[in-house]
Amino acid sequence: MDTIIIDGLSFALPLFIMAIGGIYCEKSGITNLAIEGLQGFGAFVGALAVVLFSKFANVEVQSLFYVALIFSVLGGMVYSMLHALLCINFKANQVISGVVINILAAALTVFLTTQVNSLMLGAVSDKFQLGVSNRFTIPVLSNIPVIGAVFKSIYPFEIVIVVIACIAWYVLYKTRYGLRLRACGDNPHSVDAAGVEVSRIRFKAVMVSGALSGLGGMCFAYSISANFSPSIYMGYGYLAIAALIFGNWKIPSTLGACLLFGFAKSGGYKLGQVLELPSTFSDLIMILPYVLTLLLLIFFSKSNRSPRALGEIYDKGKR
Repeated sequence: MDTIIIDGLSFALPLFIMAIGGIYCEKSGITNLAIEGLQGFGAFVGALAVVLFSKFANVEVQSLFYVALIFSVLGGMVYSMLHALLCINFKANQVISGVVINILAAALTVFLTTQVNSLMLGAVSDKFQLGVSNRFTIPVLSNIPVIGAVFKSIYPFEIVIVVIACIAWYVLYKTRYGLRLRACGDNPHSVDAAGVEVSRIRFKAVMVSGALSGLGGMCFAYSISANFSPSIYMGYGYLAIAALIFGNWKIPSTLGACLLFGFAKSGGYKLGQVLELPSTFSDLIMILPYVLTLLLLIFFSKSNRSPRALGEIYDKGKR
């Protein structure tokens, strides 16, 4: 049970922070199918920064963990500006923009990773080796039966994510900016009538989404895969989108959805180990989170209420 909880949290929390970024973006009225690409590109920038810094400054990659997080946030934020420009400034179709950004990120990062490895690091590889982040355990609390597993073998990024999630909740629901952002997704004309520039609010929301997606991607790279590679594009971005839809675009309920997906993944992996299944069947069990996503969306999608202006191109002169 402890293993299921520990591994489930390490998967659910990066997924959760990416979903929060999606909530910010879609609450402002911009459809964001680009989370997959944003998390991948952000993770690429973070991994590239620490690998180069490690080589030329002769520092261990694992000691540059927080540097990787910072650069992944910046990378995701900068790359998300492309989505913002296309959707807000050029009024492009938001769904198509998101799909194109995902495809571009997957192709571009793999190409750049291969080139950097061959030209600067002297290796023929499409991966940046990062290693697994160190873990820590909180004394006393970790001894509590069942619940104590939450405080065992904690990745540092899990604490970072919890803190950022609390700040994101406060900003979205308790500040003037959050009120305006939510109004942009429901009635952007009322925001404009109040003298606030809708495009500026939406642009910032898309950048927040990019920053949080990049952070989530870097966390996956340091935990699940121990490197940056094409495997970072494993559908986690789309799973985050499913979580925020199932959570009805609300942060607390989205956390519940992410935990459900995380425990389904870790539980499926543990089940495969207990039953000593061949690798073929173990891989089949690992699709549990995605099957669960389909079932949840089938049964609960009718009760979901998306922001009323979601996906609509804002025209200031339209009433």
